[in-house]
Amino acid sequence: MHTLEERARRYATKAHAAAGQRRKYTDEPYIVHPEAVVELVRSVSDDEEMLAAAWLHDTVEDTPGTLGDIKARFGERVASLVSMLTNSGNLPGQNRAARKVAHFRHTAEASPDAQTIKLADIIDNTRSIIHFDPHFARIYLVEKRVQIALLTAGDQTLWQSANRIIEQGIHQLGQPPYNVPDDWFALQEAKYR
Repeated sequence: MHTLEERARRYATKAHAAAGQRRKYTDEPYIVHPEAVVELVRSVSDDEEMLAAAWLHDTVEDTPGTLGDIKARFGERVASLVSMLTNSGNLPGQNRAARKVAHFRHTAEASPDAQTIKLADIIDNTRSIIHFDPHFARIYLVEKRVQIALLTAGDQTLWQSANRIIEQGIHQLGQPPYNVPDDWFALQEAKYR
């Protein structure tokens, strides 16, 4: 009999592979991202339902899997955590800032456990964004700065790590060869407030 976490790993691996998902910049199998998120969560918690939700955190957004599937296979709490982490959808005509603000509010209302998983997700997605896409990183890092300011109920060790990675990235973009001025970041951040 497989543990809850192992069953979640298998489900996520199959779902992302069947959807043909690959990591954007490296073309690795997508499951390397949930795996990294799980390991970050594991560094601060051994809660098996949190670990299962970390494996599954992108399945409802990115695969044909549904919250009903998650609930039936992994239980109410895992499905609830995944729901808190799932972008609730975009309204037609919304610009990027409006879509992001809606998602930020959704995750800000999430439980401390869901916020902890979200912080791990942000850390993994932020680690190498400047290396792969410095132009997009300018906007992405501002968005993540705004988002983590709302994730204060999550694990503080992961929060500090996310904040450090984001601020280091913003600082790096202010240096050559990028030379993005500080006021550019401030103007962008104001769009999300």
